[in-house]
Amino acid sequence: MPILAGAASAAALAWAYLLAAHGMYWRTGQRLPPGAHDRSRDPARWPSVVAVVPARDEAAILPITLPGLLAQDYPGDFSVVLVDDASTDGTAAAATALAAGTGRSLQVAAAGEPPPGWAGKVHAMAQGLHAAGECDYVLFTDADIGYTPDALATLVRGAVADNRGLVSQMALLRAESRWERVVVPAFVYFFAQLYPFRQVNRPSARTAAAAGGCMLVRREALIAAGGLDPIGGARIDDVALGRLLKRPPSAARIWLGFSTGVCSLRPYPRLANLWDMIARSAYTQLRYSPVLLALTLAGLLWLYALPPLAAVAGLAIWAAGGGAAAAWAGVAGLAGWTGMSVSFLPALRLYRLGWWRAPLLPLVALLYALMTADSARRHYAGRGGEWKGRTINSRGGQSPANRS
Repeated sequence: MPILAGAASAAALAWAYLLAAHGMYWRTGQRLPPGAHDRSRDPARWPSVVAVVPARDEAAILPITLPGLLAQDYPGDFSVVLVDDASTDGTAAAATALAAGTGRSLQVAAAGEPPPGWAGKVHAMAQGLHAAGECDYVLFTDADIGYTPDALATLVRGAVADNRGLVSQMALLRAESRWERVVVPAFVYFFAQLYPFRQVNRPSARTAAAAGGCMLVRREALIAAGGLDPIGGARIDDVALGRLLKRPPSAARIWLGFSTGVCSLRPYPRLANLWDMIARSAYTQLRYSPVLLALTLAGLLWLYALPPLAAVAGLAIWAAGGGAAAAWAGVAGLAGWTGMSVSFLPALRLYRLGWWRAPLLPLVALLYALMTADSARRHYAGRGGEWKGRTINSRGGQSPANRS
């Protein structure tokens, strides 16, 4: 019991640090740079923007998302490049048909096979960047992202007014099915814990990241960084792009925030769909290191599972006549459990979910631990990063997989 009390106390202290000194990662108030919503700060000349949409077998989702992107109410020059990444479902034809009669320029480019060492999505982004030609900003966005009509103008206004080389918004993910409501808020919460948005947005801090669904990049800053070539093999392209732009030689000011006007409309109706989404890249995030995997799993158990276990066991033993160590373990566990629950409330509010889900975060963390372990298993089984018939190994190379 003294050992449990000591471990629970250490976890409670860790939660006190996370709540007070870890970039306030748990708060969701980081939205857009100053001036983004101030129409008095409209640019004298609205910069030209090209949206680049990498798309692999996205014919089903494009009718839901592409019309909103094409219909952006943007005062400057704006066009769209959709990069067909070896689709077999008629993605290119679907995009062309959706653009007909809209009055918005849509160019469909073929990605071709990625060169050795390149990740498929980054290669498609590079082909879209080449097809975009001369422009002031590039909006890298995913095929499943929906935009409100003024989303682009707001993004550009914020980037110009606050001199940001990258403005990225974490799309509001779909949280309609039972498992989406369980997994999605925690996904956003854990991402922010890894990359606290306040620290990302502070030029003096080393933390850098972006959210791949919506990344508005000043082309000049990207060219200064060497284009996309330095991150050609990146499996987690958004974080890699944020780091590339924030660090020399570009050293651009970047911004990452939450959004309710930029939404991911891709459904994940079953746990298996969400499991695949997370297991696809979790071990990549750990740099394919067994040591980091073991430390991460141990950390999840200590930080999330131990406090409720200590609270229940310690208080139960103390109530049955246990000594001071049992009471100490119970109180420390309850303090840690309360801290993590409080930190989860803003993410739940963002997704309009009940507060009662907050104390269940330890169970969701255990689920994420299993997904992370499975990500490593898939990697060693030769199925790492499998996505729509394409797998990626630890060196960034790609191999075909059975598309069925």
